[in-house]
Amino acid sequence: MKTGLYIVSTPIGNLGDISFRAVEVLKNCDAIICENPKHSLKLLLNLDIKKKLISLHDYNEEVVINKISNDLKNKTYSLISDAGSPLISDPGYKLVRFCIKNNIYVTTVPGASSIISALQLSSIPINNYIFRGFLPKTKKDIAEFVQIVNKSQVTSVFFVSRYKILLLLEILNKKMTDRKIAVCKEITKLNERVFMGPSHEVLKKFSESSKNCLGEFVVVVEGDETSNISTNFINSETKDVISKLLKKFSLTDTVEIVHKVVNIGKKEIYKKALEIQNEK
Repeated sequence: MKTGLYIVSTPIGNLGDISFRAVEVLKNCDAIICENPKHSLKLLLNLDIKKKLISLHDYNEEVVINKISNDLKNKTYSLISDAGSPLISDPGYKLVRFCIKNNIYVTTVPGASSIISALQLSSIPINNYIFRGFLPKTKKDIAEFVQIVNKSQVTSVFFVSRYKILLLLEILNKKMTDRKIAVCKEITKLNERVFMGPSHEVLKKFSESSKNCLGEFVVVVEGDETSNISTNFINSETKDVISKLLKKFSLTDTVEIVHKVVNIGKKEIYKKALEIQNEK
């Protein structure tokens, strides 16, 4: 192993989801940087790994970097989170940035991600999606958050705590009754469940039993394909693609193809494709 930093993904629930390479790196590194040593110790004991654990969180990242800065050049460190892929809504990016800036070797050991798993289980189109982090805490902020999701043309995926899941579903039900959503609960764990359908149907299922609100949740919300609001624009490259497609496909088919690969509304693509077609 090269000296430097290894960003190691760990299971999000099922301990069997850790990779052979991840185990090898954790066993052979000099120390493991983690969020909560007590939490990580459970996984490491299961793997029969005994290493020095260094706690890293939002409030001490600079301190940890200063403490291990010299050792990073001649020792191997693993960075793990409490579960899943590190750095996604977790601390660690400052450490990675420091290593890159100082020419210290950094690599990734990929693995489980609740975001990808939720998208796969959702049965919602995921050729284009936005990860929006954690749901805000206050009711007002949640309502504003939902408003942004409601206007999005692409699929949204985000984390929700057990304390906010019912409130979120109630607000979603008021704002987007017909849009498909998927609430993924306890992914890869014994109590894994996926609630799918329009928001009013999912809300009804959650209201039937308080047990449904227990656990950790990843929510996936279908994008609004009818919206004319775009988070992108038609650049010269996209225009060239439209022009080439129009030579082989109909106007309608061209719009469908372009819409699937770029984050632009169908109305906007249709308007531009029509302009290009009329120029010929």
